Amino acid sequence: MTGGNTTQLPPYSKSDGPNDAGFHAAKDGGSIGFCGYILYLVSIICIIATIPFSLCLCTKVLNQYEKVVLFRLGRLRSREDKKPGVFFIIPCMDDMTKVDMRTKTFDVPPQEVLTRDSVTVAVDAVIYYRIQNAIMSVTNVRDVSSSTRLLAATTLRNVIGTKVLSELLSEREAISHLTQDILADATALWGVKVERVEVKDVRLPRQLQRAMAAEAEAAREARAKVIAAEGEYNASRALKEAADIITASPAALQLRYLQSLSSIAAEHNSTIIFPLPMDILQPFLPK
Repeated sequence: MTGGNTTQLPPYSKSDGPNDAGFHAAKDGGSIGFCGYILYLVSIICIIATIPFSLCLCTKVLNQYEKVVLFRLGRLRSREDKKPGVFFIIPCMDDMTKVDMRTKTFDVPPQEVLTRDSVTVAVDAVIYYRIQNAIMSVTNVRDVSSSTRLLAATTLRNVIGTKVLSELLSEREAISHLTQDILADATALWGVKVERVEVKDVRLPRQLQRAMAAEAEAAREARAKVIAAEGEYNASRALKEAADIITASPAALQLRYLQSLSSIAAEHNSTIIFPLPMDILQPFLPK
């Protein structure tokens, strides 16, 4: 260990604030050692001696949607985020990494997954995430974007593998929420917040699609036949009740006969009607 005073910081825990990175770090200018202080003094002298040319290397601009992580001689310079605007660094000692804090999105490639009921499906999704802690995203993982993509694809496969086909087709929102919760827990140590997961498409094999279409068509035909049979049954019951009423009253039969003649004459003008007196049929009617 190099000389100089070292500031000991408490280990990281879940109760730490959003700017705690989960590792030991010194505050500004601390823990750089004796050689570091000498290099720091030499750098300041060189910057002052070469003004205004040195300002081109020392002056940096930070956008509103960005945060910067500074390392001084390989050590984290500060846990505090730089505010947007102009700030200064020492070119010989400081290393700067900018982090975009805006929400990013990427498509999860179609995943060939075997569901719990042994059906092969291809599922793809879209992930929305953003960097929540710039320091953790730089120090705890090498490539936060690539790691999040790979983890999202693996998590989606694992979640789909626990569902049956009917759940996969009807409960997309629940699957999206479950995938989001798993990703959020896994990426918390990377300083990443997964904001939304949406399952875009579920593609089935063509043979399975034809089988499901035939099954649905057969089910619709069966329901149609049942409905038609119920209609015939209800119509026959209504006709039976009407016949019983007409049988009980001969005048009702005569009125029904006249109503039929009126209807035929109104709809079919070319139809010739020969009235038949009901008295002729009286002997043939049951007593």
